[in-house]
Amino acid sequence: MSRAPRILISAGEASGDRLGAGLAVALRALRPDVELVGMGGERMAAAGVRLVARSSDVAVVGFTEVLARLPAILRARRAIAGALETERPDLFVPVDFPDFHLRIVPRAARAGVPVVYFVSPQIWAWRRGRLRAIRRHVRRMLVLFPFETRFYEAAGVPVTFVGHPAVETAADGVSPDELRRRAGLAAERETIALLPGSRPSEVARLLPVLLGAARHLAARRPSLQFLIPIAPELDRTAIAEAIARSGVSSTHAHVGDFPRILTTCVAGAVASGTASLEAALLGLPMVVVYRMAPVSYAIGRALVRVEHVALPNLIAGRRVVPELIQGECNPESIASAIVTYLDDPGAVERARAGLREVRERLGPPGAFARAAEAVLDET
Repeated sequence: MSRAPRILISAGEASGDRLGAGLAVALRALRPDVELVGMGGERMAAAGVRLVARSSDVAVVGFTEVLARLPAILRARRAIAGALETERPDLFVPVDFPDFHLRIVPRAARAGVPVVYFVSPQIWAWRRGRLRAIRRHVRRMLVLFPFETRFYEAAGVPVTFVGHPAVETAADGVSPDELRRRAGLAAERETIALLPGSRPSEVARLLPVLLGAARHLAARRPSLQFLIPIAPELDRTAIAEAIARSGVSSTHAHVGDFPRILTTCVAGAVASGTASLEAALLGLPMVVVYRMAPVSYAIGRALVRVEHVALPNLIAGRRVVPELIQGECNPESIASAIVTYLDDPGAVERARAGLREVRERLGPPGAFARAAEAVLDET
């Protein structure tokens, strides 16, 4: 057997931590002696990645929001750049998070470390100038969505479609009854999911809005209960205090069991991002919501080149679930969209039919194994 490969994996937020951990587990299954080092969170550490930086230190969204976290971001960047020199890895695997990682991949090239990028930055949506750095410095792009393959092939970037790991996560067989018991949910009451995101800045902006929607819904339907899945990295005390301030006593926050916990719900309001795709794969009728700082939104809107924001709609190529973004993301509109699902079985079936189409387009389970094979092929 050849020398054990050493791989530097870097993820910068909760969704990236899940992806990095899944890749780490798959790499160890194929090559038990692999050495893994990098940046991540609790999941990657549990999967055997020796962390030199924590993803929670850099997780932020928006142009203006970055400024408050800049010292921590720069420290983490120095830690990863330093690991390229001191750890002498055989491969660098950045996981999404392009604003951070695309500033590091040139250093990897200078250090003679090949780059396999796992999870494409959304350059097909905006900031296509990043493609030059990818074409120059990335040996192979591993993509989760089939339309990304065509984009990179046209740009002359070696690309492999591995499918989306959420497909296999959605296949987990824990029963809804057991999940309700774990979350403290009453089996006889309908449950609405409220997903404010995984980054602290997202939660601070979206959670009050979602709890406001819960107040509207509870006033109209007192029998409803509400579920807030919480990423392990988030401040649970702050979330509990926000729930208490909302006055919606039938709201349950729950850590773990995500995304399968969504099978206990009849509808949901979900922050735009990976969670909306995970909810889609479970067939959850939803409204996708998002808010940014006004300046960040104005800049982003000027740059974005896609018709839809929600991943399920992007994959389907049409609007299969409502999107409420920025000013439209308010308690009244969110509650109204969810009431439509509660009152109209036809709306539920139309949403579920569209979400089944989304799932079909993402391929079979096994994305992590395919990604691990592609990574090891480059070492």
